[in-house]
Amino acid sequence: MRWPSLLLLTVVMFAVPGCRVLGPFSPLRPVEQVLIYPQSVAPTFANKWQDVGQRVWIETESHQRLDARYIAHPNPQAVALYCHGNMGTVDKWAVLAERLSKMHRLSILVFDYRGYGRSSGIANENGILQDADAARRWLANENGIRPCDVVLIGRSLGGAVAVDLASNGGARGLILESTFSSLPDVAESHAAWLMPEWNMTQRLNSVEKIKNYSGPLLQSHGDADRLIPLSLGKDLFIAAPGQKEFIVVPKATHNDDHIRHCAAERERFLRRLPPVPSTDEDEAGVWILSQE
Repeated sequence: MRWPSLLLLTVVMFAVPGCRVLGPFSPLRPVEQVLIYPQSVAPTFANKWQDVGQRVWIETESHQRLDARYIAHPNPQAVALYCHGNMGTVDKWAVLAERLSKMHRLSILVFDYRGYGRSSGIANENGILQDADAARRWLANENGIRPCDVVLIGRSLGGAVAVDLASNGGARGLILESTFSSLPDVAESHAAWLMPEWNMTQRLNSVEKIKNYSGPLLQSHGDADRLIPLSLGKDLFIAAPGQKEFIVVPKATHNDDHIRHCAAERERFLRRLPPVPSTDEDEAGVWILSQE
């Protein structure tokens, strides 16, 4: 994520406190689009699709088509959904998802939000959350499990997406990298004079949502992250009510490789997750996978 204050300054003259109530008509909304969802404004992707995983298309309830990659493991210890950051497309992120699959024996799905790469539509807060819900339902159906038995992994912007999913339907486990308490909090740390709490239309208020998730949480953050300060990651972690672990990665910036740095802790976390319940019919009310 990038927050160039100079770009914000070009429109602040037209903004007034309370712009958030104007929603899509806010004078700050186009700037938010550029800064929060840059690949939706100018999507880029490889000319030749990299041969990583199985390419699938996922349709949302609002009839958007999402480009996704599914990497199946022959003997998975978990099924995971990877929610990527705001830069890059699934062509890039699928390579990282494949690394996670090999390191931790995961069947994993990574997808592009609407407006990113080859996915249709225009990115916005409600839209990308709907996209993630559709991706989780596809992944659960593909593996014959409940949506709440999917492990959620989210990085940066994708961390807020994963928190939203976990707070709405639960998760077997939640893994967060370099994420934040809320978007206005991030903006506040860079340009407080814009009064983002009053003016931003895109909120992604993870610090409130995570209070509704009581499952296992593994969270990591670099202490040299200048884009999303470590303090914002800690604020989110403190708000989480369940079993949790926070890893401070020494000297790591926002773009450093948490997949490598936190491999041992991630493997331990995954091995300690509760088992996935049987999907066979049971008088005690065990869930049965429905066929759509």
